[in-house]
Amino acid sequence: MTSSHTPSPIENPSTDDEIDLRQVGGALLRHKRLIGAVAGWALVLSTLYAFTRKPVWEGQFQIVLQNNEQPSSGAAALLQTNPGLAGLIGAGGGESQLETEVKILESPSVLKPVFDFVKASKAKTGEDVSAWRYSSWVGNLTIELAKGTSVLEIAYRDTQEDLILPVIDRISKTYQAYSGRDRAKGLTQAISYLDEQIELFTTKSAESLRAAQQYAINEDLTALKGEGANDNEIKNSINIEAIRVQAANQIRSINEQLIQLNQLNDNPETLMYLGRNIPELAAQELPQTLDALDTELALLRAKFTDKDDSIRRVLEKRRLLIEVFKRQTYGYLYAQRTAAQARLKAAERPKGVLIKFRELLREAARDEATLTKLEAERQVLSLEKARKQEPWELISTPTLLDNPVAPRKKRMMALGLLAGLVAGSGAALVVDRRTGLVFSRDELKGLLPCPLLKHLSALAPNSWHDAADLLANGPLSVPAPGPIALIPVGNVPSDQLQRLRSELQQALGSRELLVSSDLRQTSRCATQLLLTAPGVATRTQLSQFKQKLALQGTPLAGWVLLDPDLELG
Repeated sequence: MTSSHTPSPIENPSTDDEIDLRQVGGALLRHKRLIGAVAGWALVLSTLYAFTRKPVWEGQFQIVLQNNEQPSSGAAALLQTNPGLAGLIGAGGGESQLETEVKILESPSVLKPVFDFVKASKAKTGEDVSAWRYSSWVGNLTIELAKGTSVLEIAYRDTQEDLILPVIDRISKTYQAYSGRDRAKGLTQAISYLDEQIELFTTKSAESLRAAQQYAINEDLTALKGEGANDNEIKNSINIEAIRVQAANQIRSINEQLIQLNQLNDNPETLMYLGRNIPELAAQELPQTLDALDTELALLRAKFTDKDDSIRRVLEKRRLLIEVFKRQTYGYLYAQRTAAQARLKAAERPKGVLIKFRELLREAARDEATLTKLEAERQVLSLEKARKQEPWELISTPTLLDNPVAPRKKRMMALGLLAGLVAGSGAALVVDRRTGLVFSRDELKGLLPCPLLKHLSALAPNSWHDAADLLANGPLSVPAPGPIALIPVGNVPSDQLQRLRSELQQALGSRELLVSSDLRQTSRCATQLLLTAPGVATRTQLSQFKQKLALQGTPLAGWVLLDPDLELG
């Protein structure tokens, strides 16, 4: 007959993957002596280590990585317009540059002499320094920026107290020397670069000017006759196109004046106005002579008639003078037009010639301007190099702390104790797990194939009487004939087993109670009651016992747990 048992709602089996904090706590309590022993040894060892270590001393100082001295106004303007030169001489700024500066200050390129000094000092005391490396030694240094500032905080630690101050003093002097070294090196490199460029553009400027001059000579593009310019240098002001336009406009103006002159006939007033606007004719004083004759004629007409001989002589003289003035005006205008036509002819060039000439002039001017700019920049940097710059400022003197900074004995002992507790707890859990004993009620529920009927306090057997009556009148009161089996699961204490047997037998009355762990004997019973306690059976034993019960097939009423940790309410 097989059991028709259905798991009760209070069952909550746990898996191997889950962590029950109550189980962990119980395991630690069960092995508290092991934990105490491991923690005690760890405390002793950490104490010995803390009191046998050499004291570590520390020295500190602070230095400002940027001084308030600014470059000269000329250098500042130059660096602002030339970021490349600013980067070359280290005149840039920003947080990223400060971080880069800190990394450089930690590097062997700066601190190698200090490392060599420490190494030599240690060797003098008899210490073996053959295996020393800079990468290991620099770990004794703490170099970091104060947050939000350019102040560098440096700390050095060593077990040799009398070595601290000499080392940090050397570091401070090394950093101050480094602050000017890079500036001088950068300025020297910048000046050297400018010297190379000046030499290059001196040659290039001369060659481009020579090419423009030679092309102008070959194409007859120097100062043109009639312009009045005696400058033999090729300049941007020589513009053949402008000369051609000017000559064409002058010819057009002269032609218009000749047309007006032809339309004048003998109108002396208009002729006089035209003549006065020509400086060369006005200089001959013909207009003034005509004015004088007109004045004389007006005076004579006030006294005589036009038939008078004196008036006729003045009128004839005036007519002859107008003819002379008119011929001179024609001659001057024709001469000016001929000269303008000559300039126009001389200024005519193929379009490609003028374009190339302009390109040559532009290149020559550009090279000359570049050369001038480079020479000015070199002069500014030379003056900046000659200007003395103060090194980085120490805002605190190198100082040795009054007390050692390590070892921190209390801290090391506390850490040792903590490590011992952790290690002891781990060992306790491992030991508890290896025993395989089951202490958890929830785990027992998962391993036993029937419901938990009663959870009894193992330390209060006087309270078992009522529980025995309930069991006898409840799950154990089956109508089937045969005895009731009480099966101890695991090494249940014999005194507790006998006490519960007595209580159950009394509650069952005349019905036989068979106490046995042999399932072959209990298979003839009407029903079976399992009895177990925490830590009396292993997981393997419980698993095998469960399989045997399944093969046996005798009904199971449930199981009772005798728990020594259960407190009565």
